[in-house]
Amino acid sequence: MKSNKFNKKVLPVTAVAVSSLVMAACGSSATSSSSSSSGSSSVNYSTCNSLAACGGMSQLVAAAKKEGVLNVTALPPGWANYGEIMSAFKAKYGIKINDINPNGSSAEEINAIKQLKSSTRAPDVIDVGPAFAQSAAAAGLLAPYKVATWNDIAANEKAANGTWYYDYGGYISIGYNASAIHVPITGFSSLANPALKGAVALNGNPVGAAAAFNAVYAAALANGGSFSNIKPGITYFGNLAKMGVYVPIQSSPAAIESGQIKVNIDWDYLNVAYGKVVAPKIDWKVIVPKNAQVAGYYAQAISKYAPDPAAARLWEEFLYSNTGQNLWLKGFARPVRLPQMIAAGTVNKTYLSALPPVSGSPTFPSPSELSTAETVVATDWANAVGNAQG
Repeated sequence: MKSNKFNKKVLPVTAVAVSSLVMAACGSSATSSSSSSSGSSSVNYSTCNSLAACGGMSQLVAAAKKEGVLNVTALPPGWANYGEIMSAFKAKYGIKINDINPNGSSAEEINAIKQLKSSTRAPDVIDVGPAFAQSAAAAGLLAPYKVATWNDIAANEKAANGTWYYDYGGYISIGYNASAIHVPITGFSSLANPALKGAVALNGNPVGAAAAFNAVYAAALANGGSFSNIKPGITYFGNLAKMGVYVPIQSSPAAIESGQIKVNIDWDYLNVAYGKVVAPKIDWKVIVPKNAQVAGYYAQAISKYAPDPAAARLWEEFLYSNTGQNLWLKGFARPVRLPQMIAAGTVNKTYLSALPPVSGSPTFPSPSELSTAETVVATDWANAVGNAQG
């Protein structure tokens, strides 16, 4: 199973056209990652690992402004509201952002660190799938840094030493056309209905797409399975295929608008975004099944070789501030600090109301559980579902 930014290249979250896949040739103005290039003789911004160690916010801002540039990568402006986030950062600090390879994958982000580490064009920060963050940390490619709101991030959502930390994500959800579906949609059990023949789709093939894979995980939880036992999820979709309910149609607003897809099992932030695109033609509802809460998050990290180390750290402080977290929420992605912001009353309630409600804290499979599940799906999916579809 791929672990990169699945569907990031084509996702029309805000109906914004995404950019070319060609690597940008924009260069950074920084020529060194030492403290002197950042304008401070007392702080080395390539190694300072907290806001206090970097001299405090005012000193970090001054150093980042002197660098004048931030190199990001694989951040399409229409994904999780990154276009507005980058604009807000530039407006607040006057720092230029070079978005290298906007539609790149997590693997390409890591490769960019390796291949460009001595260049001023190298990425300062990355936004990758957790598996890639962990492997990059193990390879010594990441610089430890703990943002000021570090304590708001749960222990299972970050590396203890600060080399990576979850940023935003969501839950597997069921989106459906309320005008076309005339049976109550309450969870996975309600989809096993002959009246939904030809109606249910996934976002890709679970053998190769994260959203679809996690949909199978969610179906497993709803049918007596667990993170260590994904087989009930495969059996579930095999039964839907036998009934003719599940159809292998790729999720997209166009497929929803045309009526090809009436029910879509996908990340909640994608389903909500699809609903915004097809409205008002289609009354698209989204739920997160209470008995099948599967969460998936991306992770932030700073490159050990960042040519603009102060700007990199300032970027992380911005993203994990209330402003940055609410801007992700505006893009329908659940920021990692959401529970604490709800408790503190600092969350934007309008943005929050656009998402389906969930209860409790997200839980995640262990690396060994995930590896086993990937193997089971790769081995069993085609036989269980493909054969059932004839």
